Amino acid sequence: MTTTESSGSGDVSRSMELLWGTGERATRGPKPGLTLDRIVTAAIELADAEGLVAVSMRRLSTELGAGTMSLYRHVPGRAELVDLMLDRVQGEGAQAPEPHAAEPATVEPDTADSAPGWRKTVEKAARDELALYQAHPWLLSVNQTRPVLGPGAVGGMESMLAGIKDTGLSDPELISVIIMVSGYVSGVARTQVHAVEVQQATGISDDEFWRAQEPMLSTVMTSGRYPLMAALSPEAFGPDFDHFEFGLQRLLDGLEVLVEQRTKP
Repeated sequence: MTTTESSGSGDVSRSMELLWGTGERATRGPKPGLTLDRIVTAAIELADAEGLVAVSMRRLSTELGAGTMSLYRHVPGRAELVDLMLDRVQGEGAQAPEPHAAEPATVEPDTADSAPGWRKTVEKAARDELALYQAHPWLLSVNQTRPVLGPGAVGGMESMLAGIKDTGLSDPELISVIIMVSGYVSGVARTQVHAVEVQQATGISDDEFWRAQEPMLSTVMTSGRYPLMAALSPEAFGPDFDHFEFGLQRLLDGLEVLVEQRTKP
């Protein structure tokens, strides 16, 4: 999946006005039922179904049964619309919809109720973000290095900070925790989404793909050239191991060492 969009690539001031509810202009014309909320909702539904590339002002006008120019009375253009779409789905937060690209992650036994409050906060944020990517795969095709901060994004950060502020970390370190966890989650999500996309694009299942390589790999693995690879158990690449949860817990284990150092009496 290649990056095809960048957040903040339109009129940032206008996007901010619309995100924070200070800039929607009154509608005129024969479609008084058309609202900014309806436009953003329709755009998200279209992107979920067909990808972000399918979202255009002309296509949305068809979906909404309105003239294309009537959409421009509410939002300046596609770039600003993408900003609104991003913030809307980011605002779903803890109410992230059920994922459709992969099964939700399971919780490891060692993350029971005895876990520190900050750790529970980060775990939940990570799982919610993964579910968000699974429900809205098009998020991965947007370059968000320059995010336009609306109520959804700011609210999510506020909630995260409220849960981790007592870790003893400095303000830059708290932000780094958010960046670190988000980077880990987006990496896992990208792999999961790509796995779904390649199967849909080729019509070849994972089993069929690996079976096609099996004859050559069997010969190679018995050659003695790769003893460590050859010695791996059949479960090493099996589907039952939760790589997301394993990585998340190890990331948090490392963070917990630092938090204990900072909060030690």
